[in-house]
Amino acid sequence: MDYLEFKIKCLEEFQEILIAELAEIGFDSFLENEDGIDAYILQSEFDRKKFTEIISKYQQAGQITLTEGVMPKVNWNEEWEKNYDPIEVENLVYVRASFHESKPGFRHEIVINPKMSFGTGHHATTYQMLRHQGELDHTGKRVLDVGSGTGILAIMAQLLGASQVEAFDIDDWCVDNGNENFDLNGLTTRMGLGTIRQVNPLGPFEIILANINKNVLLDELEIYAGLLAPEGFLLLSGFYTEDIEDLLNATTPLGLVLRKKSAKDNWAALILQKIDVP
Repeated sequence: MDYLEFKIKCLEEFQEILIAELAEIGFDSFLENEDGIDAYILQSEFDRKKFTEIISKYQQAGQITLTEGVMPKVNWNEEWEKNYDPIEVENLVYVRASFHESKPGFRHEIVINPKMSFGTGHHATTYQMLRHQGELDHTGKRVLDVGSGTGILAIMAQLLGASQVEAFDIDDWCVDNGNENFDLNGLTTRMGLGTIRQVNPLGPFEIILANINKNVLLDELEIYAGLLAPEGFLLLSGFYTEDIEDLLNATTPLGLVLRKKSAKDNWAALILQKIDVP
């Protein structure tokens, strides 16, 4: 069966959200590049109406143009390897694929083979989350990774000395891929499948990591606050800098105080700490 290929040119900040939206309607492989993304789907799985709705939704804001073609059988591993480069998060961590060589000079190293899962360190949100993790003491802490994707943040938590790491995602592909990446990095923990309400993790956790999107975060913030230990830290990303105020308006009544914020390519990340509400 042939694949349909869509070369989608767009602004960089729209690449991840387009991948997420297209994955929901059956696209199973993506290649990111400097102009945007290449997206692939089996002809038999393609729903043009849903595809058109997604493109129209972001076309103007994301300055989207696209070219459609047909591609016979593809060696996805070969294509992916051509387009994946290692990531350096300051001197904190070197993120590489299994076919890359190690590189000295970093405190930690993570091996990630992401397939179609999200979270490689390339995107500004994942990069900032990793950097913020490096600023917190994880030693002996219980850590929860919400919407874990490739498992990269959970792996980072383990490397930083967490005593227990729990992770889950709503996508079964991410769960399979995340567990493969856990194995590559020596983690024995297994990634769960479902939303936070379905997985129902048992707190308290000293650190909670959530790199998702604004709407999901706003919906689940009260759950995060309830699972967080007193003085514990909540790290958030997956939203734009202009959304920071909305997030803070929602977190303040929950006893979550802003300790640090950062921005990269207009994507924001926050470190919040739980205090007693008077």
